[in-house]
Amino acid sequence: MSSRHPLLPVLCMTLAGACAAAWTAPLEAGTVYRWTDGNGVTHYGDHHPDGPTTRVTEIPVEAEPDAIARLRVEADGGRYLAWADNTLAGPIEVMLHFSQRDNIVGNPALPARATVPANGSALVSVLGAAETGRGGSFELRMDSLPGDPRAAPVDAEYLMPLETSALDIEQGYGGSFSHADAQNRYAIDFGAPIGTPVLAARDGRVMQVESDFDQAGLSLEKYAGRANYIRILHDDGTMALYAHLKAGGVHVRVGQRVAAGQRIGLSGNTGFTTGPHLHFVVQVNRGMRLESLPFRMRGPQGVLRFSESR
Repeated sequence: MSSRHPLLPVLCMTLAGACAAAWTAPLEAGTVYRWTDGNGVTHYGDHHPDGPTTRVTEIPVEAEPDAIARLRVEADGGRYLAWADNTLAGPIEVMLHFSQRDNIVGNPALPARATVPANGSALVSVLGAAETGRGGSFELRMDSLPGDPRAAPVDAEYLMPLETSALDIEQGYGGSFSHADAQNRYAIDFGAPIGTPVLAARDGRVMQVESDFDQAGLSLEKYAGRANYIRILHDDGTMALYAHLKAGGVHVRVGQRVAAGQRIGLSGNTGFTTGPHLHFVVQVNRGMRLESLPFRMRGPQGVLRFSESR
């Protein structure tokens, strides 16, 4: 599965005033309502209109991965302040780019990076005219990634993340199906019937959750990034990801402190997957890229040995 769920907003603005803004923003599962008012203007909203209108059309919307950051641009005299707002209960890193620009420069120059604290904000760049006396325009794109690039992993022992006496490893380190990239190379897929209790493998704080998806399949385009999961931040800045959970199978809340061995959810079969299992991986942000780390783990019968699989 993909563990990266960036918000990619595009803002179009001019120094003389704002122009139309286009956003690539994720939607929550639910319904969008469309109606036309008495002046013939068509409206869209997330709730049923209160006043009289023409016939209201309900448009179902599938769930999309939640955003981890939002780009906020504030006018400040003759310049613009580009802020990143972190929606997670843990640090993130962002990178701000120009998609298009005319007579605009950033301070610091773009692309610019910033680390944003949990549920906090950071000023990424101040934008202004390159040449005074004439206008300008710009479009911005912001990429975001969970984790602090300054994290310093320590050697730690993890507990087996499933409440079961059986050990069924369906895909190990370097598995060719979905463990070939850097962020999943040292992941382990534990086979488990849907509804098996998932346990915290190490003490930490719940940083991010997703629980709204209910489908699975082998279409990477359709199902990648659409798995239910829990991301837990450890005290050394590493993060454990527990993925493919059952719909509604997240039993912890964002910001909650959990202890090793505590029940946090239920295994399932959601997202890009061949069948029911728990995808477990320890990751660290290495500067706008996630990398997985090998780990030591103890199960009911003692230390578990993981080998490279092909």
